[in-house]
Amino acid sequence: MSQANEDIIRTFIEAWSRRDPEELTAFFTPDGVYHNMPTQPVAGHAALKGFIGAFLKDWTATEWDILNLMSKGDVVIAERLDRTLVGAKPVNLPCCGVFEMRDGKIAVWRDYFDMGTYVNALKG
Repeated sequence: MSQANEDIIRTFIEAWSRRDPEELTAFFTPDGVYHNMPTQPVAGHAALKGFIGAFLKDWTATEWDILNLMSKGDVVIAERLDRTLVGAKPVNLPCCGVFEMRDGKIAVWRDYFDMGTYVNALKG
């Protein structure tokens, strides 16, 4: 079970480079929750698709490097370096995502990062 969940999360992380809110939302359970820690959590496919779409609207490219990935049962933890172009500005954001899986889908995703790193990169 752990390996299958890890594989799903690896595929999910790779999918971000395509920047398709519909594809990304499909990785979640219908009642799935995304808690991007500096903001309020969003739940359900309609809210997830809108939130992810708004997040991606100014991104021109993104590649997420997995630094460490581990799992136990239905929990997968992925330490990443998210390398994104927002317009022409590069943002390199260290992140750690905690995923709770259910039946091969993401039930809960909590992403931890420093918002200052993101905001300061956009100013530069």
